[in-house]
Order: sequence, then structure tokens, then C-alpha cells
Amino acid sequence: MIRLAVLYPNETGKKFDMDYYLNKHIPMVNDTLGNLGLVRTEVDKGIASIEPGSPPPFVAICYMYFENMEAMQNSMSNSGGLMADLPNFSDIQPQVQISEIA
Repeated sequence: MIRLAVLYPNETGKKFDMDYYLNKHIPMVNDTLGNLGLVRTEVDKGIASIEPGSPPPFVAICYMYFENMEAMQNSMSNSGGLMADLPNFSDIQPQVQISEIA
């Protein structure tokens, strides 16, 4: 199983609209990629760091699961509209990591 993680760093002065992200963007992800190999999505909403009272390092992390690399690559090659939606909920440049679940 392949997991693609999209991480939104918690940066001072940047915006992230969690309501829009959860209620509009993630359903768009599921609708767009669901027939292209996406198995499921999960979203983490950052609430804290390990240090008491400190902010989370990421405001949000989205996990997208695919059966294999081919399915993930097929989905990503057809996801152009999803990136165009980014300014509607954030001005943070996301970080991306692709992992094989061990």
C-alpha cells in the first residue's frame, strides 16, 4: 500500500481554512481521484506539539492511500484541478511525501 502525505506547515502569517478544506476540498479529492485508484483519505488537524503549550508543526496533514505506485501515479497525473483549488483554502506551500506502508 502506498500513502501520499500532503503536509501544511504551521507558518506565521499564513492562512488555512479548515472548514473549506474538510467540506469542499477533500470531497473534491475523493470525487476526482476515487475512480483513478484512490482507496481512502484521512485528515489530521494539528492541535499541539510535544512541548506543552507549543503550536503544532503542521496545521493539517492529508493522507491519501493507493494500492500501488501505478495507481498513485495515475491519480496524480489527473489531479490538475485539485492544485488549482489550493488558493481557496490556503496560502501555505504544502510538502509532499510518498511512502510505502511497511
